[in-house]
Amino acid sequence: MWSGSGRDDGDAGTRGETVMRSLAGWLYAGAASVAIPLLNRHLARRARQGKEQVARLPERRGLGADRPMGRLLWLHAASIGESVSVLPLLAALHRLDPALHVLLTTGTVTSAALMETRLAEMGLAAAVTHRFVPLDVPLWAARFLNGWKPDAAVFVESELWPNLLAACRSRGVPHALLNGRLSARSARSWRIFPALVREMLAGMQFIMARSGEDAARFRSLGGMKVQAAGDLKFAAPPLPADPAALRLLQAQIGGRAIFLAASTHPGEDQTVLAVHARLAGESAAPLLTVIVPRHPERGAMIAPGSPRRSLQQALPPAGESGIYVADTIGELGLFYRVADCAFIGGSLIPHGGQNPLEAARLACPCAAGPHMENFADAVEALEAVGGLIRVDHEAGLTDFVRHMVNDPDEAAARGQRACAAVQGWDDLPQRLAVMVSEMTK
Repeated sequence: MWSGSGRDDGDAGTRGETVMRSLAGWLYAGAASVAIPLLNRHLARRARQGKEQVARLPERRGLGADRPMGRLLWLHAASIGESVSVLPLLAALHRLDPALHVLLTTGTVTSAALMETRLAEMGLAAAVTHRFVPLDVPLWAARFLNGWKPDAAVFVESELWPNLLAACRSRGVPHALLNGRLSARSARSWRIFPALVREMLAGMQFIMARSGEDAARFRSLGGMKVQAAGDLKFAAPPLPADPAALRLLQAQIGGRAIFLAASTHPGEDQTVLAVHARLAGESAAPLLTVIVPRHPERGAMIAPGSPRRSLQQALPPAGESGIYVADTIGELGLFYRVADCAFIGGSLIPHGGQNPLEAARLACPCAAGPHMENFADAVEALEAVGGLIRVDHEAGLTDFVRHMVNDPDEAAARGQRACAAVQGWDDLPQRLAVMVSEMTK
């Protein structure tokens, strides 16, 4: 393990080539290296689309290291959902081990923006440094690790990259998986390359899976020291909301019923709009439908002509039905607090669903489509108390929203049962923090 002193070990990039790798691992590494020109063009195209920050593109090639003195933990979370789930862990680590500095990497500009805000709100800005994760190219992985020299590395959910893991192994960097997620579908895909998967999992100090089912799948693929620890998403605090913004929003709502479509994906917005049109047309009571796209850059194309929050436009006039597109980052908690009911996006299409626990923690009853594989345990817990119902199509979603807005007492009761069902996991971040802190010593 590196000493954590920040000393320069020279160009140690070639040391990554001495680690024992499977044939599939070598082929993957070679293909990634050959693809560097294509990957550079890919990054440039993403930057033009607003999916990368131009000034920070070097980070995607492993550059931009600014290692602090002392012990350093590298924690990698893919995007918004994963990074939000580790916030309680980061807070627990800072309480337990304030001398430990954390390098947090993510792969999306939205997660970077959200983390900047949330870490500052939590008083962790000085203890946590954010960088974009390098693409999984041997040269870039070596450059990243040689620059940062982490004392340990922790990956979140299913964010496992063969070349980054091989670079950790060759440098003796202890590494582990937290909140391990492996759906049945993903497990079948991983079995196509069994040697490569065993290679990735065998080097883990431990794998803390979200559930017994996830743990069993990791073991079946060669994972060792696997435990079902619980899901960090159950331990996350309620999504925040700015008090002044909340008061203003409540005043603008003016007693209207609110249907929230949370974290929608392409292919779902039209269903939500159809539900709104049906319900707004059959009732004299005004209905306000708020659509929060999973990717805010889609805001302009969802409901052309409707007011958008990114343009600082107000809600439709009081007393009227209408659509409002909340195409901003980090404000979902604001809209869950005023919603009578919600639809969980990513579930009417084969995406695996977004996080229903965010709705449950704020006592908002919700509906989800058939594709909720990524949150199977949460869905089971919420369905059992009536806090979440499954719908297969527009008609089912229409019936759910109609029932919730016409019977607010029933909606409130379902929301409270959902909130109660997700309590009891407050000690999980602390337990995991103890394990992670020990890895760096």
